[in-house]
Amino acid sequence: MSVDAQSATYLHTMIRVFDLEKSMDFYTRLMGMKLLRKREVPDGKYTLAFVGYGEEPAHTVIELTYNWDQAEPYEIGSGFGHLAIGVPDIYATCEQLEKEGIKITRAPGPVKFGTTVIAFIEDPDGYKIELIERK
Repeated sequence: MSVDAQSATYLHTMIRVFDLEKSMDFYTRLMGMKLLRKREVPDGKYTLAFVGYGEEPAHTVIELTYNWDQAEPYEIGSGFGHLAIGVPDIYATCEQLEKEGIKITRAPGPVKFGTTVIAFIEDPDGYKIELIERK
């Protein structure tokens, strides 16, 4: 039996972060998301922070997982690709993020062999985020 696509919902993507405050600042202040909920789990020694552009369950969100005893930054790995976020003015968005010290790994411009305008940035932990211009 497969998942019923009409009743299934994509809820969130979880990423592990090394500095929760820095990551929450990136996703809320710089990317314009809202902190939807945050939960400390002392027995498990971790904190969960959910951020997104709208309330759950109507919107897909990002779960930032902070493990209290993580001594070194996480390795991204070779299986993860990127998150994608639509923005109305990609050039202004990248200009503002660059002023804030955010790493732009691919400057805004049309995709090769296409017309969609994209850019790539990195969050504080090095996760790739594709910005796609949506006017």
